[in-house]
Amino acid sequence: MWIYILIIVVIILASMIKILREYERGVIFRLGRLIGVKGPGLIVLIPFIDKMVKVSLRTVVLDVPPQDVITKDNVSVKVNAVVYFRVMDASKAIVEVENYMFATSQIAQTTLRSVLGEVELDELLAQRENLNHRLQKIIDTQTDPWGVKVSAVEIKHVDLPQEMQRAMAKQAEAERERRAKIINSEGEFQAAEKLREAAEVLSRNPVTIQLRYLQTLREISVENASTIIFPVPIEFFKMFLSDKSEK
Repeated sequence: MWIYILIIVVIILASMIKILREYERGVIFRLGRLIGVKGPGLIVLIPFIDKMVKVSLRTVVLDVPPQDVITKDNVSVKVNAVVYFRVMDASKAIVEVENYMFATSQIAQTTLRSVLGEVELDELLAQRENLNHRLQKIIDTQTDPWGVKVSAVEIKHVDLPQEMQRAMAKQAEAERERRAKIINSEGEFQAAEKLREAAEVLSRNPVTIQLRYLQTLREISVENASTIIFPVPIEFFKMFLSDKSEK
């Protein structure tokens, strides 16, 4: 007899005493009515009258499955993301929505499709940080009545069709060729500018032309060449022509 009484007492004590961790809160209902949020630590409940729903306040990492998105420029892509959120008000998370985890996931999926459907593919690939901030703001506004705070949204992967990947690869190759031609033309322009400046210097100092000839001869003589071309300035012949004309 005493054994049965002891078992009943143990069951009652187990239903009365609850221990919550630092990151946990207990939403207490008394005869179906919300009476408050308790925790962390030791919680004492009235047996068969009070009911506690445990809620974790830690940040939840929610993986949004890949969504089929048609961008503004009619490109079909698959995009997945990750949402970081946490419960700020435990009572709202239990009372205002049936399942805040599932509801947040559905809101994230629909928002991802609607927001990314309003942008072009280039913006989706190049301005991901702005889109992340925009998604976070929209989802956080929608989940705020549930006591849920969305701290960040990150677009993880954008899966492009094969034909679009090939087209982008060709575009990137054409862009690299264009840049190479521009760099080459700029180099030729700078070289022409330097040659023009050198010609101006030589024209102001004719002696430097003779020195340049001598330097060229020295460079040619160093190599094992069978034939040496000696450049003779035109002024050299003018001297002989002037002598003959005087005679």
